[in-house]
Amino acid sequence: MKCPYCNHPDTRVIDSRPADDGCSIRRRRSCDVCGKRFTTYEKVETIPLIVIKKDSTREQYHRDKIESGVLRACYKRPVPTEKIQAAVDRIETKIFSMEAKEIPSSKIGEIVMEELKGLDEVAYVRFASVYREFKDVNTFMDELKKILE
Repeated sequence: MKCPYCNHPDTRVIDSRPADDGCSIRRRRSCDVCGKRFTTYEKVETIPLIVIKKDSTREQYHRDKIESGVLRACYKRPVPTEKIQAAVDRIETKIFSMEAKEIPSSKIGEIVMEELKGLDEVAYVRFASVYREFKDVNTFMDELKKILE
């Protein structure tokens, strides 16, 4: 691994342990030339997942899109960052466990809504109102009735 400080092409591993997400390895490295230390993460390379959008266009899967949607839904809600990250991890695990090369965005949206329902009901309704494109108050009320039952 190349040193990010002096660009020396060889560094050594000081410590190696599983990362907090359980899906990657965290390595502390040291450069013998400049003496600086830095952290790297090693993750299993996956086959690129393609998302089929509502308009039938295709684009590569990006975790940050799910993360930003969940963060937007949880905006000003009493949901700790750790719980949001754990929810995004669970969403991603569900998506990749399907072992599909292509997945409709509608399926991803349903998985996100399912996860948000258990995380925060207000965040769930916020996400659902955008995702399901509520046209009027009656549609909104129907979704609220589902939660209350």
